[in-house]
Amino acid sequence: MSDPIETPLSAPEGPCSPASGGNRSDHHRTDAHSHSHSHSHASSSRSRLAAALAVTFVILIAEFVGAMISGSLALAADAGHMLVDSSGLVVALIAAHLMTKPRTDRYTWGLARAEVIAAAVQAGMLLVICVVVAWQGVTRLGNPPDIETGPMLVIGVIGLIANVVSLVILSGGRRSSLNMKAAFLEVANDALGSVAVIIAAIVAYATGWTGADAIASLFIAALMAPRALKLLRTALAVLMEQTPTELDLEEVRRHMLGLANVVDVHDLHVSTINTGTHALTAHVCTRAGLSDSERATLLHALEDCASEHFPISLTHTTFQFDTAAHERHERLNH
Repeated sequence: MSDPIETPLSAPEGPCSPASGGNRSDHHRTDAHSHSHSHSHASSSRSRLAAALAVTFVILIAEFVGAMISGSLALAADAGHMLVDSSGLVVALIAAHLMTKPRTDRYTWGLARAEVIAAAVQAGMLLVICVVVAWQGVTRLGNPPDIETGPMLVIGVIGLIANVVSLVILSGGRRSSLNMKAAFLEVANDALGSVAVIIAAIVAYATGWTGADAIASLFIAALMAPRALKLLRTALAVLMEQTPTELDLEEVRRHMLGLANVVDVHDLHVSTINTGTHALTAHVCTRAGLSDSERATLLHALEDCASEHFPISLTHTTFQFDTAAHERHERLNH
């Protein structure tokens, strides 16, 4: 990074002070020199999601049939969970397809945030099914009905095997996007749900206590709820333009203030567009009278600073250069 200027690094946020002096300079707005917005991971995600959806849908049908035959609430709860997951995988698959669409003048980021919306929808669906299953589980604890443990056990084992297969399919792409992470976590919880069904079937068969089925259904609901809330909170944070949690915005400001010819930094924003794409915008107040060469040097330094010095790389940057004389022209409403 360039040598620090003589002004203190603790320069206050806000429009540039008139004390910085100088005549008004032309605004300078630019984006970082290159942006790699490859859609290759989206195409890979679609293949993985389609395969996982096929496996999940087959087991969904099997569990619904098994629940009707055995009368097991745990199996019905897991089938309901699978239904939500199947719907979630469909939404995720659609989102992965939308993410490959090119940008337009109307959708300047393309449809990249479709993955975030998809994750929020999946979380909402999971919360609804949690409430329904928990209510039914508590109701059945007081008066456990008879269940057929044989079909319950067989379908539980088949479901567990299928979930493991789906996890293997999705595991390679779970870090590529929030969308894929949501899908992977849903299937992982399905696998735990299948384990709960198997244990309940064994306990009911060995002891004759069918209340184990209701306990298993409550366990499945308890598995789903925290994950759904966390996923919803993460998705909403992106949609609300929250600064990424990995980033200290004050540290970003200090780094920028430490560059030569920078007097003040205000209207600084960092937001997440989609997984791996973060955008930074800032008004940078400079020393008056900079030459074109000095501004170009400062621009390169700001871009390098944003892309290299923080836990996440801020490669999509937009900087507006101005001086203290421009303060009266600011039209910021926040």
